[in-house]
Order: sequence, then structure tokens, then C-alpha cells
Amino acid sequence: MARLATHPYRDGLLVVQPLRRKQCAACRRGPLSLLVLEDGAPRCLDCADLGHLVFLPRGDTALTRRSREESGLSAVVVRFNRRKGRYERQGILVEEAALARAEERCLADAEARRRRRARDARRRAAEDARFAEAFAAEILRLYPGCPADRARAIAGHASARGSGRVGRSAAGRALSESAVISAVVASVRHVDTPYDQLLMSGVARHEARRRIAAGVETVLRGWQDAGAEDVG
Repeated sequence: MARLATHPYRDGLLVVQPLRRKQCAACRRGPLSLLVLEDGAPRCLDCADLGHLVFLPRGDTALTRRSREESGLSAVVVRFNRRKGRYERQGILVEEAALARAEERCLADAEARRRRRARDARRRAAEDARFAEAFAAEILRLYPGCPADRARAIAGHASARGSGRVGRSAAGRALSESAVISAVVASVRHVDTPYDQLLMSGVARHEARRRIAAGVETVLRGWQDAGAEDVG
């Protein structure tokens, strides 16, 4: 086994996970899953006065930190990595009561984070609802003849969080006319024309758009003209 002096964990108590079968030099028990080297001789945890500690594997940084904070006595557990030629940390030994207290602190934090996530989700949902409502209102201003439920559907689709659609762009968030028109045109293209069927049949996108352009314009003009008639 490589000598402990070669590994970086020189601050505090150290416990080793041996690669070979070892016996305690004091009580002769073994093989040892964990040992302490004293004057070059292996000692079991009981003989090293560490037998009352419990092992906490590495992985949960917050739990590890808090367990050490809570524990009056602790030790770093290391194992030699032959391929890398160095000792690597495997976890820590801490008092059982300290680990329990640390787990309670982490659970309390987890609950606080859960409540914060829930609050944030409600806040984002309210913001999204307000924005979708404003987006729909702008659609109806530009296209008064558009059915209200259709305007809401277009707005909801275009402004869905994380979608990357036009409603989530800077122009969309600013309710720019070009962004709103783009969202309406896209909806009409997919819902009111055979555009999707053309794409599925192998027609190139630019050619499919050319074929349905007149149909899109007819729908948009109808929504605009309906508003003009109401004003008249």
C-alpha cells in the first residue's frame, strides 16, 4: 500500500479503506474494511477510538459539510487509486447524532426550496397569463374579426415559456406589431391551410408557403375586414 504521507488529506483525522486484507495490530481482528495507521501499523476503528462514528459516503456536499459542523469528532475516509497513483476521498466518519441533525437541516432546506419553487412557479404562471392576455388583446386589435378563443389560443401557443417561439423573443415580449403578426400568420398557415399536408407529402417548405400564401392572405384580410365592417 502507498504511504499515507503521499496523499493530500493531512489536516484532521484520516481513515483508510485498504486495498489489501489487513488485520488490526492491536486486537488482531480483520480483515478490516476501515483502518487507521498509527506509527505505520493498522488499527481498527475501535482500537483507534473511532468505532462509534458512522460512515457518510461522498456525494452530498451540503450534508457532508453540515455533518462535520455538527460532529465533535470526525475523520476523512480515503482509498488509494492505483491507476492515478493517489489517495482519493470516499466520504467521512461522523457521530451518528450529528448526522441525524445534519439530515434534519438539509430536509428543512429542501422543504424551503420546494416552497420557494412553488411560489416562483405561481408567480411565473401569473406573469405568463397576463402576458398571454395582452398578446391576445393585441391580436384582436390588429385582427378584430379573429374569434376571441382563437386569439387566446394563438397567444398561448406563441408565448409559451421555454418554447423559443416568437412570443418569447424580445420583440414578442414588447408586443411589437411584427411579432404579433408573425404569430398570427404562423397559426393561420398551420390551421387554416393545407400547409402541413404539403410538407408531409414532400413539398419543399418554400414551395409549400408559396402555394398557401393566397389562402393565408384571405383569412387575414377577412379578420381585418370584419373589424372594418363593424366600425362602419
